[in-house]
Amino acid sequence: MAMDRIEAMRAFCRIVELGSFSGAAESLNLASTTISGQIQALERVLEVKLLHRSTRKVYPTNEGAAYYQRARKVIEDIDDLESSVSMSRGVARGRVVVEMPTAVAIYLIIPELQDFGRRYPEISLEVGCSERTVGLMQEGVDCAIRGGEIADQELIAHPLGLMRFCLCASANYLQSRPPITQPTDLVRHQHLRFKFPGTGKRYMPRLRHADESYPLSQTPHLVFNNASAITAATVAGLGIAAVPRAEVEHLLQTGALIELLPDWELDSMPLSLVYPPTHQLSKRVQAFAKWVSEMFDTHPLWHRNAMGVDR
Repeated sequence: MAMDRIEAMRAFCRIVELGSFSGAAESLNLASTTISGQIQALERVLEVKLLHRSTRKVYPTNEGAAYYQRARKVIEDIDDLESSVSMSRGVARGRVVVEMPTAVAIYLIIPELQDFGRRYPEISLEVGCSERTVGLMQEGVDCAIRGGEIADQELIAHPLGLMRFCLCASANYLQSRPPITQPTDLVRHQHLRFKFPGTGKRYMPRLRHADESYPLSQTPHLVFNNASAITAATVAGLGIAAVPRAEVEHLLQTGALIELLPDWELDSMPLSLVYPPTHQLSKRVQAFAKWVSEMFDTHPLWHRNAMGVDR
């Protein structure tokens, strides 16, 4: 019975965080009927209604919100206890849900995931790739790699490295356009711009050389909210774009893209690992945090001090 109560509390917490029974069931690898039965049993034992159910969303009652705060701490304590016992035997186990920008996932993390699997065979990773800023608590995410300034001051953030950018265009685009030998020449060209999903804020990089700086503030020809899409548009000859260097390095090598104004350097975007504040970070998340920090520290395109740059 005690274990049933714990699993019911776990299901309840996940429902509150995801706002749906089906989402919680998928997250916990359980049938929706099982989740529903657990909540009904929990409400009977507590003799209180924990959740409001509407056609669009599930949300806690006042009593449910108060119960969630205490229940979540109990679940975290149990997970940490079990993880610490596993770690004492040299084994970290459990599931880690992590979100990160697409470029970081494809060009840094995914190529090294076999190494993570060898080092932590009992940890199951669920990797989300997008430019969207997810709600960690609301969406059941353990930690995230985020770029730029961390706006949510309630999150704990640890610097990881830098996303470096370069200004590029395709040879086809440049063939019929005015030459670019200095930043002021850019005003005569079509620009592709990236905007962050959710906020709609456009990325406005700045070129720097010695004591000079030049903002890329031209009115964009096209705007995209996906890093891979803006790279594809650049290769297609639709304009000039500031793109992550790691994403286009192979395209620069093959000549599919040409770097513009190589003597000028674009601002880099700092990257951080963020997670919700807890009294003790779970061992499985600690293991991922340690591993991902090593990935950044040893990769020349992502290291904070690579190429003498540390902005």
